[in-house]
Amino acid sequence: MSHLLPIASTVDTRRYAGQLMRQHPRGILRMLVLHGLAAVAGLAGPRLLGELVDGVTTGITVPRIDTIAALFAAFLIAQTVLIRYANYCSSTLGEQVLAELREEFVERVTELPLSTVEKAGSGDLLTRATSDVGALSRVVRAGIPEVMVAVVTSLLTIAAAAIAGWQIFLPCFILLPLLSISTRWYLKHATPAYLAERARYARLLAGVHETVDGARTVEALRLPRRRVRRSENDIAAAFEVEKYTLGLRTRWYPTVEVTFLLPMVIAVAWGGWLYSQGVASLGAVTAVTLYVIALNDPLDSLISWLDEVQVGAAALARVVGVAQARAPRMADAAEPIDEQIQLSDVSFAYDNGKDVLHDVSLQLRPGERLAVVGPSGAGKSTIGRLLAGIARPRTGEVTVGGVPIADLPPDRLRSHVALVTQEYHVFVGTIADNLRLAAPAATDEQLRAALVAVDADAWVDALPDGLATAVGSGQQTLEPGQAQQLALARLVLADPHTLVLDEATSLMDPSAARHLEQSLAAVMRGRTVVAIAHRLQTAHDADRVAVVENGRISEIGSHHDLIAAGGSYASLWRSWQAAD
Repeated sequence: MSHLLPIASTVDTRRYAGQLMRQHPRGILRMLVLHGLAAVAGLAGPRLLGELVDGVTTGITVPRIDTIAALFAAFLIAQTVLIRYANYCSSTLGEQVLAELREEFVERVTELPLSTVEKAGSGDLLTRATSDVGALSRVVRAGIPEVMVAVVTSLLTIAAAAIAGWQIFLPCFILLPLLSISTRWYLKHATPAYLAERARYARLLAGVHETVDGARTVEALRLPRRRVRRSENDIAAAFEVEKYTLGLRTRWYPTVEVTFLLPMVIAVAWGGWLYSQGVASLGAVTAVTLYVIALNDPLDSLISWLDEVQVGAAALARVVGVAQARAPRMADAAEPIDEQIQLSDVSFAYDNGKDVLHDVSLQLRPGERLAVVGPSGAGKSTIGRLLAGIARPRTGEVTVGGVPIADLPPDRLRSHVALVTQEYHVFVGTIADNLRLAAPAATDEQLRAALVAVDADAWVDALPDGLATAVGSGQQTLEPGQAQQLALARLVLADPHTLVLDEATSLMDPSAARHLEQSLAAVMRGRTVVAIAHRLQTAHDADRVAVVENGRISEIGSHHDLIAAGGSYASLWRSWQAAD
């Protein structure tokens, strides 16, 4: 069963949002000032119309009417221009904030331990990277600016109405407690409901993704009906929580509509009575009524976006929560004194369950080639992850130069040790872009030397544009073996002193893999190489061989010594030779 990644608390989410916005004080100030000026220009209209009404009742000259009309047109034009530039500033600010948020999210995701991703399942992480970030996109681009503008416009409109005739406007506040109580009730129930809604969607997406990805296994084990039931149950659960959030909105919106309509009725009725009593002028009643009507627009925008902001807040809590699943790193970790990597009495368990490694101790000799062999599920790949600092041991220590390897920041860690697994990825971009992920400043000559080292230069030269050939989604398609060679070339460019190859040539045919490993051996001379392999020919060429069985190192020594010992490795070797 998968375990969802953490969800940030309300306090952490607000703190992160505030920190993100504080990074752009000038942009926010510019946006608010422009929208504020636009609102002020818009507020001139009701006041001018009120003055015109008073002039009609008391007598007004044609030049004065012309002046009022000219002022009205001038303020309208000014408001239009100001809104145009204010919206431009809002959009620019939204894009900047969204870009920073996305970049930070990607950075956080790449720092997640592989074990954490595996426990969470691909669906949860995929949902956070797609639908949650998508929900944030809408809120950041438009929602937050609109809310800020609505608040500023509402305050200015209220102030203008109070100045025009506070006696008329004062009773309109009677309904504010109703709006406040209903909104507080909605927010109290909406936040956890939207979090539950997005969690349901994550589970639904995870189930569908796992079914599609493992379709052959599902059919081979005759599990289609079970997987269909799983999807149906997930859809039903998602439907129920979405129905609940819809119910919240249908109960809240009528209250909001009432609080929008009644102030207009109150302003007209109360203002008419005050006019009949000689307390207020007809122009003041007209101005206040128009201000109350104008107040509906920003309040309606505020209420409408409040629901979207709740969705965005739930999405942001899930995005920020990814950081809480990162393996802790110590920025001030001591610098390793040498290149010595050592495992000392290490035990490790996935998800706090049964240990898959038991008191493993291993000291790598700088510059040696160590092969780690053993049956599937014995713990070979887990040892590789521990050596690469991706996972932390439950007990014991994994150190490089006397410093816990998992405490090193990523940039320092990868200068010491790097891991290449049988999994590969081709990024959208050119061949050169893919290679420069490991060494951004590498020249074309250095890129070519890395390709030569992994026997990839011939097929790269055969591509239409060589290093400049676009690959990845929708571009030039690479074979699995070619994609692995790119990954290995990145490893050459990264130039760490210790390399962990977790069956890194498993997707290549045996002869090509053998040739590649020989080329890598020449390039990696002088570096420590840990090769986790299922082909025992790799072990034959290694300086030492560690045999892992049931989470323990049962044997370690040279190929010839282990053959002479007649233990588990000798049996594996004889079986492999018989099958070869």
